[in-house]
Amino acid sequence: MKKVSRKVGKYEVGQTIGKGTFAKVKFARNTETRDSVAMKVLARTTILKHKMVDQIKREISIMKIVQHPYIVRLHEVLASRTKIYIILEFVTGGQLLDKIGKLPENECRRYFQQLIDAVAHCHNKGVYHRDLKPENLLLDACGNIKVSDFGLSALPQQGVGLLHTTCGTPNYVAPEVLRSRGYDGAASDVWSCGVILYVLLTGYLPFDETNLPTLYEKINAAEFSCPSWFCFGVKSLIHKILDPNPKTRIQIEGIRKDPWFRKNYVPVKYREDKEVNLDGVCAVFDDIQDNYVAEKLENHEAGPLMMNAFEMITLSQGLNLSALFDRGQDYVKRQTRFVSRKPAKFITSTIEAVAESMNLKVHTHNFKIRLEGISANKAGQFAVVLDVFEVAPSIFMVDVRKAAGDTLEYHKFYKDLCAKLDNIIWKPTDGVASQSLY
Repeated sequence: MKKVSRKVGKYEVGQTIGKGTFAKVKFARNTETRDSVAMKVLARTTILKHKMVDQIKREISIMKIVQHPYIVRLHEVLASRTKIYIILEFVTGGQLLDKIGKLPENECRRYFQQLIDAVAHCHNKGVYHRDLKPENLLLDACGNIKVSDFGLSALPQQGVGLLHTTCGTPNYVAPEVLRSRGYDGAASDVWSCGVILYVLLTGYLPFDETNLPTLYEKINAAEFSCPSWFCFGVKSLIHKILDPNPKTRIQIEGIRKDPWFRKNYVPVKYREDKEVNLDGVCAVFDDIQDNYVAEKLENHEAGPLMMNAFEMITLSQGLNLSALFDRGQDYVKRQTRFVSRKPAKFITSTIEAVAESMNLKVHTHNFKIRLEGISANKAGQFAVVLDVFEVAPSIFMVDVRKAAGDTLEYHKFYKDLCAKLDNIIWKPTDGVASQSLY
């Protein structure tokens, strides 16, 4: 079966590795340098329909401004007649969320130090993230943090001191943001960092209620408790950060001077670009045909797409294929996969039947399945997307990823789904798996 090949300019485009409300993120490879990249794809019609031009321009401008070793790097922005392509650094180490619940204190501190360095850099550039949470903190191949997703970030207008848009994920949002009276973006980001530190150390949230009004009450009162095994230093620092009064809440420089924070702290060294040119940001939105990048699509097939070994290995966490076969190695991940030796159509029909038995709506098109339902706390939509790929003759990989909803809820759903799909999941004997894939 032939592989469908698609190119955008100098980039060979692979499978979808993430999907949001208005954009898809695809794995791609620079055909000139052979470097892997992440390609964020937005349709022009969607941007115009939802009046998102200014928001997308802002996100691109911000990512150009905040170049830092602990922030996902923006390589370039391209445009075609119908789409905008944002080319980003491809981060291979997974999400920080994957590691939560099994980290020693020293490792939690290292991640927190890197997070504070990245946030401090953003604030020095006048940028406030406003949606800091473990799901937006990726890890590179060396295990260093990479802050991502600046879609809700703000650049305060000149002469305006307070921000007024209520945004972010409820469990990580500062109390002053919920009050809708204007807030300091720097102070609200610091609060979110404090919640992240607590989650890193404990594996659970300091403020966690299924009922939103009750959740907001606890956040407003900073009603939380630290486990008895917290050392005095970290307990003191968390209480200074999770101060419901933004005026008395500790600031970035105070955190950097804190004794617990400073232990084994080594500030990152890097060379910053002297000038950042934002002229190209506006150009990609202008209807100028000379600026369009070439798009090519070849070899449409009716069967599932074929994924080569390079793509499969690159997209596996830490270049480790064992998680494809050992369900016990899957922790809390946005994206998970399993392998089957059943025919592709049988895999699809089985997933559809199981999903319907779980009271989920099912949408299927060309071996791509979207499952939709209501989140456990009934606060929003829960959705999962499954793609079936052929990785070798008669061997199929089912790529499963969260499209909407809470990641911890997704993890529980994924375990339940795999239990119900046990008859199609392949469990090869040790030592056979890697040989059978090629």
